[in-house]
Amino acid sequence: MKSIWTKTAALPAFSVLEGHQQADVAVIGGGLAGMLTAAALRREGAEVVVVEADRIGGGQTAGTTAKLTAQHGLKYHQLIQTLGAEAAGQYARANLAAVERLRQLVREWSIECDFQDCTSFLYAVGAPGPLEEEHDACLALGMDVFLTRDTELPFAAQALGLRNQACFHPLRLLAALAEGLTVYEHSRVLTVEEHALSTERGSVSAERIVFACHYPFINMPGYYFTRQHQERSYVLALKGTENLQNYYLGIDGERLSFRSWGNTLLLGGGGHRTGENREGGKYALLEQAARRYWPDCRVAARWSAQDCMPMDGVPYLGVFADSRPSWLVATGFQKWGMSSSVIAAELLRDLALGRTPPQDLSVFSPHRFHLSASAKQLAEDTLQAVRGLSRQLWKPGRIPLEELPYGHGGIVEIDGEKFGVYRDKSGEIHAVTARCPHLGCQLEWNPDTLSWECPCHGSRFDLDGRLLDGPAQEDL
Repeated sequence: MKSIWTKTAALPAFSVLEGHQQADVAVIGGGLAGMLTAAALRREGAEVVVVEADRIGGGQTAGTTAKLTAQHGLKYHQLIQTLGAEAAGQYARANLAAVERLRQLVREWSIECDFQDCTSFLYAVGAPGPLEEEHDACLALGMDVFLTRDTELPFAAQALGLRNQACFHPLRLLAALAEGLTVYEHSRVLTVEEHALSTERGSVSAERIVFACHYPFINMPGYYFTRQHQERSYVLALKGTENLQNYYLGIDGERLSFRSWGNTLLLGGGGHRTGENREGGKYALLEQAARRYWPDCRVAARWSAQDCMPMDGVPYLGVFADSRPSWLVATGFQKWGMSSSVIAAELLRDLALGRTPPQDLSVFSPHRFHLSASAKQLAEDTLQAVRGLSRQLWKPGRIPLEELPYGHGGIVEIDGEKFGVYRDKSGEIHAVTARCPHLGCQLEWNPDTLSWECPCHGSRFDLDGRLLDGPAQEDL
């Protein structure tokens, strides 16, 4: 399912990495974070090579709603409570600066990416208490916020606004960033050594290696698979609705997201932990909501996206691990990859060039661990991993093969071995191993995306077992 961005952008094509290349910096991942980092380094005169497993922008950048904002849900009240006012202030200042940095970049380079200044809103249909707490926290951090009941939403709501934010077309921006960069597509990185990476047909040696591939696929060092989990969400692109000048995210009720692009409205929601959508119906729920407010609307596109959720709610940006000082990482963006990508690009540029960043960004350090902020999520993630492994080891298949309906997928046991089986609408059987190649958890079927998903660490595979999302690095 192609996003509206994929349908309306012309991206340049690049060749497969073959043979050996030498560079100052090798960037793994051709999404927004990787391309912004590469472009920033290139402007400083560094020799940079970008290596992308599929097509540039083909991962999470294509799935975003491209809301560029420092307003990240009920973030700042939480951060003050768990990490303290100083850390929350670092986070706020960095994200506010990121919005302005990207605005300046678009203007300086005259990039045609439908960049639009607007106000970002959180809204509540129930009790306004959480919004009021967030309002007070944001004001304490110097953010330009305000409470209002005057919104563009098709229903009554209280809202918390943050002025001077923006939205844009992410793939048109990416196309502009790609100009002049050395990029290789369809070149999945299979191994990484301290100063070298290898693909199926080529390799790159570099003084610095940047992991900007959404989810680091190296288990050790770093142990990022123990420090974050992944979640999916869903988007409909709608025609025949009202056009909104600003964008909105719900904090209660259906928790819907609203954002216009031209005469198209992007309606998002239906979030869940990856691997926990066995019953499906997320797109159907969004369509029901859409027609509740705009009975005559039609769906122009639908797609889903995946987000890395760090335990303490802050991305990991910086040196990958103490034992790998030449590796840099950007991951854990939650649902706020637009501003996080800008922060990552500037921070990783400075680190790659051996410079001290001009501001204190220690809140993003990958080496941090805040027990009070992380304990609850750590316990939940650990339990999820145990459940995933136990299903693989002990629990039988859920449905006999002969009972699997057309157009459905499920876990089937055949001769004592588990398989993930999808019977398509013509009756053809698509069977894959039910075991994730990353760390062995049992996969689950997602009927909305027709994919197999790992509930432990979020790897995804299509109905024939081809890898869609890591941290796994191989097909089933």
